[in-house]
Amino acid sequence: MSDHHAHPRTALITGASTGIGEEYARQLAERGYSLVLVARSADRLAALAAELTDRYGVPAQCLPADLTDDKDLATVEERLRVTGDTADAPIDLLVNNAGQAHGGDFATIPVSAIEDTLALNIRALTRLAHAVLPVQIERARQLREAGSSRPLGMINVASMAGLLPAAPGGAVYSASKAYVLSLTDTLAVEAARHGVRVTAVLPGYVRTDMTRSLQEKGAPDIAFVPRERVVTDSLRGWASGRTRVVPGAQYKAVNALLHALPPGLFHAVAKRTSA
Repeated sequence: MSDHHAHPRTALITGASTGIGEEYARQLAERGYSLVLVARSADRLAALAAELTDRYGVPAQCLPADLTDDKDLATVEERLRVTGDTADAPIDLLVNNAGQAHGGDFATIPVSAIEDTLALNIRALTRLAHAVLPVQIERARQLREAGSSRPLGMINVASMAGLLPAAPGGAVYSASKAYVLSLTDTLAVEAARHGVRVTAVLPGYVRTDMTRSLQEKGAPDIAFVPRERVVTDSLRGWASGRTRVVPGAQYKAVNALLHALPPGLFHAVAKRTSA
C-alpha cells in the first residue's frame, strides 16, 4: 500500500449538510482539504459541494447516505477503507459528526426513536471509526519510514450531555454521548502509539436544528456556543493532539463544576428540577 503525495489532504464529514457538519466542511475547505461529504440530503450536499469547490477550489465528493441503513453505512465504510493505491484519495481526517436526539421521558419514548439514536450515535460512529483507523495506522507507519508526516486521525463529536451524572428528558442521547467519550478516550491512547490523533469535542448548546425548540423557548444567548467556535477549537485541539476539547468559556466552567460536584448533589437537583 503506497501513500502518494499526489493525494491531497482529504476529510470525510458525516452529517455534513447542516449545522456543525456544514461548518466543518467550510473550515476544512478553507484549509485546503479535499472533502467527502456524507448526509441523507443529496440536494443539500450537492449545493454545498458546488459552493465550496467554487469558493475554495477544492474537490468535494458527495456521498448521500442514511447511516442507520446497513447498505448505506457499508458504502461509507468502503470509502474510508481506501488506501491510496486507487484514484480516490485516502481519508486523512474522519469527522464523526452525524447524530440525533429524541427528547422526552425514557418511559414514553417510542422504541423506534431509541433504535434510531443508538444506530446513528453509537453503531454508525463506531463502525466508521473501525473502518478508517487501520488504514490510518498503516499510512502513518509508511510516512514515518519515508521521513514524512501529515496529521491523520478523527474527530468524534460528543456532547457536554455525555458528562452529566443524570439527564432527565435526554436519557438515551446523553448515554450515547457518554459512550462516544469513553470510546474516544481509549482510541486516543491506542492510536497515539502509531502517530494517529483521535479527539472528542464536547459542544454545549449550539444553534442548530437539534436545538430549535430550546431556541424557540427563548434560551439565553450565554447558553449557546457559535458553531464556528466549536469547529475552530476542535480542529486546533485535534492538530495539537488533545483528546478532549470543550469549546466556549462558559462550558469550560460547566465542565470544571461537573467534575467538582458530588454526583449525589447533582441527582438531587436533577430530581427537583425535573419534577
